[in-house]
Amino acid sequence: MVTPEIMSNTFIMLLFSAALIAGLILLVLSSDKFIEHSALVAEKMNVSPIIIGITLVALGTSAPEMVVSAIAALDQAPEIAVGNVLGSNIANIALVLGASLLFSAIPVAPGLSTKEAPLVLGITLLAGILIYDQFLGVWDGIILITAFIAILFVLLRGGKDLSSELVEELPKDDGSSVGKSLTIAIIGLAVLIGSSKLLVWGAIGIATQLGVSELIIGLTIVAIGTSLPELAASISSVRKGHHDIAIGNILGSNIFNLATVLPLPALIAPGLIDHSILTRDFPWTLGLTFALVIAIILFKKAKNSSIPRWVGLPLLASYALYLIILSTSGPI
Repeated sequence: MVTPEIMSNTFIMLLFSAALIAGLILLVLSSDKFIEHSALVAEKMNVSPIIIGITLVALGTSAPEMVVSAIAALDQAPEIAVGNVLGSNIANIALVLGASLLFSAIPVAPGLSTKEAPLVLGITLLAGILIYDQFLGVWDGIILITAFIAILFVLLRGGKDLSSELVEELPKDDGSSVGKSLTIAIIGLAVLIGSSKLLVWGAIGIATQLGVSELIIGLTIVAIGTSLPELAASISSVRKGHHDIAIGNILGSNIFNLATVLPLPALIAPGLIDHSILTRDFPWTLGLTFALVIAIILFKKAKNSSIPRWVGLPLLASYALYLIILSTSGPI
């Protein structure tokens, strides 16, 4: 027999689910418009293309994670923020790269094995050291932000190659006025913040209704949702033949997630983190990162200097295994 209480709980769950789905959709759309028109405004105001490019790299790869993590921390749900970062990095390698490889082998661009790969491994190890005491504090956030500045310096020292890549990624001037682009950018930012608030509210509500921890929600639904832009961009890049953009997008996103997104809960809501992050989630993040770096180095030396398509299958299988482990973990 369907009681009023069951109907009420069902309605509440549907409401939270609708909020989460709507938040994810608006998050993806608004982040794209915000980044595109912010770059156009800067371009129309004669800001250096290199500066705009670096800004796009930082914001374009991590804007959804950044805003969602900030909102979650402000809403006193730091575990959603931390889970979002680690879950997104796991999803980027195992899900995004794995899915991209199904469409085509991905060439390893020159310099990838000597610059971006060591950087992503280094920032991952640094993050692990900082959370080893199971406390994410203000000083941890400051150290990560300092590392972010150092990473930007190293990337900029790449000189002409990096500069040309960044400039090529800038949006083309659509002929609109500065005022119009600025208005669209501001609206995009407002929707980005609002959709993130909606997503976090829905995620917390679902976690409460199902008795699942906020960490698990952050590691799965929120992490996959905020990785959708990377997934769409990487598959699109591979299908269009821009393979270097695909793998560069994944490495860049993971670097900036750890260096710019993880500091947000550290600075806004410092405190203890769940022990399972150290025993389950971070080892997966580090293991997949290490495997990707080894793959880049090994296949760079191969005959065609490409990561073959078959690598996508074990990556996707590893993500499926990770989700199974999460589903059997139970409430934390």
